[in-house]
Amino acid sequence: MWNFETDPDFQRKLDWITHFVREEIEPLDYLFPKDETYNTRNEALMTIMAPLKQQVRAQGLWACHLPPALGGGGWGQLELALMNEILGRSFFAPTIFGTAAPDTGNAEILAHFGNPAQKARFLQPLLDGDIVSCFSMTEPQGGADPNVFTCRAEQDGKGWVLRGEKWFASNARWAEFLIVMAVTDTTVPIHRGASMFIVPTNTPGVRTIRNAGMAFEQPEHGAHAYLAFDDVRLTDADLLGQPGEAFKIAQTRLGGGRVHHAMRTVGLARRAFEAVCERAQSRQTQGTLLAQKQMVQDTIAELWLSIEQFRLLVLQTAWKIDRYQDYNRVRGDIAAAKILSERVMVEAASKAIHLHGALGVSNEMLFGEWLLWGHALGLADGPTEVHKITLAKQLLRASPAAVDGFPSQHVPAGAARAARKYAAALQLPGHRRGWVGTGSD
Repeated sequence: MWNFETDPDFQRKLDWITHFVREEIEPLDYLFPKDETYNTRNEALMTIMAPLKQQVRAQGLWACHLPPALGGGGWGQLELALMNEILGRSFFAPTIFGTAAPDTGNAEILAHFGNPAQKARFLQPLLDGDIVSCFSMTEPQGGADPNVFTCRAEQDGKGWVLRGEKWFASNARWAEFLIVMAVTDTTVPIHRGASMFIVPTNTPGVRTIRNAGMAFEQPEHGAHAYLAFDDVRLTDADLLGQPGEAFKIAQTRLGGGRVHHAMRTVGLARRAFEAVCERAQSRQTQGTLLAQKQMVQDTIAELWLSIEQFRLLVLQTAWKIDRYQDYNRVRGDIAAAKILSERVMVEAASKAIHLHGALGVSNEMLFGEWLLWGHALGLADGPTEVHKITLAKQLLRASPAAVDGFPSQHVPAGAARAARKYAAALQLPGHRRGWVGTGSD
């Protein structure tokens, strides 16, 4: 049975999260650049965040995506989606709730594929929020196409030697360790010839060429590293899983993570929508409020429709993951959520900018940052075009080809089939013959 109600006990948790995020966390957006949330060396920010994290722990809401054995709440994807919708209102909220990417996905990788020594050294501090990590996959010459990756790890008599470059390695500037994908076997397709390694950032040979920032950020705030690996020495103990399992390992972190990003996008888009409505009720032009202009009313109605439809799609996707416990079965739904994340966020931020006029394009509002984030959503974890292909393939697999030269909904053929099915009734008086008997099947 379909049920759109939230359990009262869980709703009380969501209400607490909503109040806490709005009153305690959103103010941080006005004080610190968003990438600073990962900077464990920023003493002012860490001093503010530490007691906030403690309040989250006291409520039993820390790292709810993890199983209880790892200190989390063991929540399902639907519960996590409802929580992430609220956390998405602030870039700092996921960190304060122990659910920030890429640390969440990296913790899952360590939990599933890490050896005892790796878990002891990296997993628990990561779960406790004491350190941050980096997932280093994309390269300067190939972001979405792993077939052109050139970063390699080659075996010699002493272990492995890692050579190559990685680009836009988010949070590498602050990370204690990197999870690095490298080509280890060039004789097989990349999906069977790449491996994952844990590389502490202080390992000899790990070099930061520079830290790139997002648009609007000053260079000193950049946290997306351009990395070089100059003959970095590794051992079998640094492998995650087995050689050749990199893509299998990567899938562990991507499915649920994309749903989490989508619901956080709902939260941020709603924050932009609130700004649009507030502006419409506050600003007068040509003698009336913006809220009284039909074009503005059209904007508000269309934006609400976009956000609400997107929200319901993501919640249904989360429900399907919980129901089937099979990411492959929900792969198309996840791709759809990923596609719409960019579209809805760009629309919401753009409308907020436009209705705020000069103030909207200024650096005195956050809308420009949100707009850029919307475009980033269309690139992170694979570009929108790739996810459209995934969705289309999933849909086409469920759609058989026509069995003869005419479409299955061709009227003459359909009428002939229907006539045979209801032949007795069609002989009764009063029936007006149309296509009956004139088609072929």
